Amino acid sequence: MPQPFTLPDFYVPYPARLNPHVEEARQHTRTWARAIGMLEGSGIWEEKDLEAHDYALLCAYTHPDCSAEALSLVTDWYVWVFFFDDHFLELFKRTPDREGGKRYLDRLPAFMPMERGAPTPEPENPVEAGLADLWARTVPAMSDAWRVRFAESTRNLLNESLWELANINEGRIANPVEYIEMRRKVGGAPWSAGLVEYAAGAEVPEAVADERALRVLRDAFSDGVHLRNDLFSYQREVEDEGENSNGVLVLERFLDCSTQEAAEAVNDLLTSRLQQFENTALTELGPLCAAKGLDPARTAAVLAYVKGLQDWQSGGHEWHMRSSRYMNDGGAAGAEPGFGMAAASIRFTRRSESARLRDHSHVPYQHVGPSLLPDFDLPFGTTLSPHLEGARERMVVWADRMGILQPQPGVPGSHIWDEERLRAIDLPLCAAGIHPDATPDELDLSSGWLAWGTYGDDWFPVVHGRSRDLAGARLANERLSLFMPLDGSAPPEPVNALERGLGDLWQRTAGPMDDAGRRAFRKSVEDMTESWLWELANQAQNRIPDPVDYVEMRRMTFGSDLTMSLCRVGHGRKVPQEIYESGPLRSLENAAADYAALLNDLFSYQKEIEYEGEVHNGVLVVQNFFGVDYPTGMAILYDLMKSRLRQFLHVAEHELPVLYDDFELDAEARETLAGYVQELKHWLAGILIWHRGCRRYREEDLRRGTGAPWHLSGPTGLGTSSAQVAALFGQLSGQLSGVSV
Repeated sequence: MPQPFTLPDFYVPYPARLNPHVEEARQHTRTWARAIGMLEGSGIWEEKDLEAHDYALLCAYTHPDCSAEALSLVTDWYVWVFFFDDHFLELFKRTPDREGGKRYLDRLPAFMPMERGAPTPEPENPVEAGLADLWARTVPAMSDAWRVRFAESTRNLLNESLWELANINEGRIANPVEYIEMRRKVGGAPWSAGLVEYAAGAEVPEAVADERALRVLRDAFSDGVHLRNDLFSYQREVEDEGENSNGVLVLERFLDCSTQEAAEAVNDLLTSRLQQFENTALTELGPLCAAKGLDPARTAAVLAYVKGLQDWQSGGHEWHMRSSRYMNDGGAAGAEPGFGMAAASIRFTRRSESARLRDHSHVPYQHVGPSLLPDFDLPFGTTLSPHLEGARERMVVWADRMGILQPQPGVPGSHIWDEERLRAIDLPLCAAGIHPDATPDELDLSSGWLAWGTYGDDWFPVVHGRSRDLAGARLANERLSLFMPLDGSAPPEPVNALERGLGDLWQRTAGPMDDAGRRAFRKSVEDMTESWLWELANQAQNRIPDPVDYVEMRRMTFGSDLTMSLCRVGHGRKVPQEIYESGPLRSLENAAADYAALLNDLFSYQKEIEYEGEVHNGVLVVQNFFGVDYPTGMAILYDLMKSRLRQFLHVAEHELPVLYDDFELDAEARETLAGYVQELKHWLAGILIWHRGCRRYREEDLRRGTGAPWHLSGPTGLGTSSAQVAALFGQLSGQLSGVSV
């Protein structure tokens, strides 16, 4: 069968090396798989299948430095996970049988007991038998914290197979953002990252395991592994097995392009994720270890873990080139892998290095003209609170009392808002659409949070961004948590309006909450303020973000979880917390958050690109990634928004009812969640109404200064003359376009 496309030119920045214990692992895992029941008689594999796939070679490439014993155990894990994939395919995907698949998956966590030495059920198939054996052989060497993380990633890997099955049943192809998020769980690379900790003897310290830098390294690693696999497995999965969870197919449909063009785009995204991994390791890891006070031994463990992830990337690529399981046009399958040839596996491509250069070459303050806006087709609306006018006046009084409308003592250039600007932004209008049924006090509180978050988003670039004061910004951000005490204790004396406003809002909001609600709400605020530091770091590097990192961080910079949390405040104990943490609810909220945040990017394009010199705008990210002009970038971004809106509606209509049944929710909980879906619709509609009605983004307001503070209208200070010249040149170029010279 001819290949559906030519494999692209891969970026492989790390050497592929082979573990010398590979043959021992082959012999061991063959014996183990037969003893567990995976070979003859299983109906899934024969010995020839196991030999052809050569998972020992995969693990020897991806874990080149581990001992023979560790390599054999890790190889058994991979044999198990690939057998599970094929077993689930034959039993439930080809049928398809969701109910049977759910019963099958519900039994598996029992074979991963958290208590050491706890008994497990009697296995009923090779998947259960293999999991029980592997768990017992692995966990004695690892900490309790690792076991919790690894068990969670294993459950995700298993349970999200139901998502794939549901999409197959409906003939539904995911949108790109949904696909990336779900593929991390279904594809199992976070699970692989857990085994890297075991094989490398480099367990990630619990103090940093959930921090952004480690999370991004793990996610970028996962995306790289999965996107590479999608390129090699397209022929088998899409053409032979009828799968529709493949990145090439996803982009082929989303971009309405040829399979070859989609494959090149997937490879570009793979390259971008690898370069995101490199940037995070080089710029974020060291400061994190220092900030958390890691000693040399724990810091060395983090670095060994990062090296293990790098080894996995290159080793996985080399195995894909050799394995008969995948499309590789012969690849290197006919050649014997040798030792000492590591350098030959490194590949830097012209396309990858051009992308890296482009990420750091943006010229700020270019003339772009008024923002291009599509005809937003939101299929639902909202009403405005009858208390809007009063809230507008009370907002001015509150902002003045907090000091937001005055310059801050000892901070030059800090007079970023005045009453005219506050009224022009009109954040009570947004609150009135989001919460149309709010009482006057509730509307004031919502308006206050919106104003505080917007003021902080303006404050950090002015006070800390222009001077590249990243250390000062981090200290200022750490102080903000002091104004959100969990135990009701008194906060310190505020030193500026940002701290004073936060302390006031926190006291009014968190007082009625229980401990769990208070902690969750504080985290939503901290996630938003931490994301402002990420923006400052990118700005200091003049780096346009990677598309995936941008979308995921944009939810935080936009404050989506914070404002959604205000919608959930009244739900109390009517809905179990695990429902809000479930895949469908996360998917619903993320889809809504992405639509709203990217909508903001469309409206704010001129403000951010021309007046503020920003690199954080979704249209600019798309332009940079695809190498397209502004109108094309806007059109692609709006298509993504529409696909996220369709996903929001799909989850609400099709996935939530199944979730309710799976958790056997009572009528009150179902009614509350149905109301939450309606609240999120108000949230989206209110945000659109505000963007259309406020005076923050229109060109006439930007020129007058009500859209952006005067000191954000262009670069000042040492070293900025070249940027001013570039901006002037950009304006002249725009004026001269179409003129023959």
